[in-house]
Amino acid sequence: MRVPEQRVRTFHARRGRRSSLTESRLATLLPRYAVPAAVLAPPGTPGRPPHVVLEIGCGHGAAAVGYAATHPDTHLIALDVHPPGVARMLAAAAAEGLTNLSAELADAVEFLADRVPEGGLDAVHLFFPDPWPKARHHRRRFVSPQTLDLLASRLTPTGHVLVATDIADYAAYVRRVVADHGTFVARDVPRPTWRPLAGYEAKGLDAGRAITELVLERATRIELA
Repeated sequence: MRVPEQRVRTFHARRGRRSSLTESRLATLLPRYAVPAAVLAPPGTPGRPPHVVLEIGCGHGAAAVGYAATHPDTHLIALDVHPPGVARMLAAAAAEGLTNLSAELADAVEFLADRVPEGGLDAVHLFFPDPWPKARHHRRRFVSPQTLDLLASRLTPTGHVLVATDIADYAAYVRRVVADHGTFVARDVPRPTWRPLAGYEAKGLDAGRAITELVLERATRIELA
C-alpha cells in the first residue's frame, strides 16, 4: 500500500534550533539505534525477532524505554518527528543498555506503508497523539479509515493497537471511526503497568482530565496470504 502523494499530514512539524546536546546525541546514538534490516524482514525470515512492536509518536520516549525494558523478547521501533525528544529517548535507552529498541525520525504513515511488511507487527502503540481539537483539523488526526486500512495490513492476524488519550473528544472520535470502519473493535483496557507516568499523561492528570485506554482488535480473525 503506497501513501498518496498529496496526503494529509497527521503531525505538526516543530522547527527550531537544536541544542548542542541534542545534536551530539543524534549524531552518536541514531546510527547505533537504527532500525535493523532483520526487524523489518518478512515474518518467518531467519534472524528476525520473534515479536515486533511499533510506537508512533514516542515523544521523549518514557513509554518506549519502559516497554523495551520489560519486554526483552520484543523489538520496539519508536518513531517521532521531534529531534529533541528522540535524542532524549536514545540517551535513556543507552543508559539502560537496551538492545531491543530502535528509533527513527520519520513520518509513521510513510514508514508503515513503505518499510513494514504485511503482517510484520504484533502491536502498534499510539499514546497521547495530537488531538487536533479544531473541527477543521480533524482530518489530520492519526486514526482514520485510511490508517486503519494500513494498520490492518501491517498487523499480524492477532495483532492489536493500544491507544491512550487524555482528551475525551478524541477517545469518542476513535470509537466512532473504528466502529464505522468495521475491521477493528475498540474496548477499554487497564492502564499498562510498564508505562511510566510522564509527559502528556502526567500533564493531563494534573489538569484533572481522565485517561482513556483503548485496545483495537480485529473484529474477525483473518489469515494473511
